[in-house]
Amino acid sequence: MMPSDNNTDGLRRFRNAGNNVAVLAVCAAIMFVQQVALAGLPNIELVSLLVIVYAYTFRFKSLSIIYVFVLMEGVYYGFHIWWVSYLYVWTILALIVIALRAVKSSLVLAAISGMFGLCFGALCSIPYLVTGGPAMAIAYWVSGIPFDLIHCASNFILCLLLWKPLIKLINKILV
Repeated sequence: MMPSDNNTDGLRRFRNAGNNVAVLAVCAAIMFVQQVALAGLPNIELVSLLVIVYAYTFRFKSLSIIYVFVLMEGVYYGFHIWWVSYLYVWTILALIVIALRAVKSSLVLAAISGMFGLCFGALCSIPYLVTGGPAMAIAYWVSGIPFDLIHCASNFILCLLLWKPLIKLINKILV
């Protein structure tokens, strides 16, 4: 076999990235690394955007990316009550994007991302409702509203600016 055949075979395997566990793991690692890198900024992160991009690109396989990311978050930060909410909040966003996959407007996707950021605190208050009752859930949610507003604005802006370039980049890599 000639060396160029080996390169072609490797490229063929990479093109089938939706089935490639390594590519999905790299996607999860990218989510985790950027989350840690931007941890000093209050609710300004790329996770929501990356979940949208991955759900749009990999559809239901994006859920494995999300769960590996959530596992890494738990290992790094600890498996506390907030971790339980991460098991479902990113899944909700991914399922919304998968259901609306026909939407190609970055403005609509940015609005979805912004609304998700605004609802993030309410969604994350559910484990507190179960463990501490309604007062604890409401206190958790209300105390986080200023951060949810920041999350909403940053999600909207980041998705509006970066969704198309990221989709083009992923399509270029995977095709």
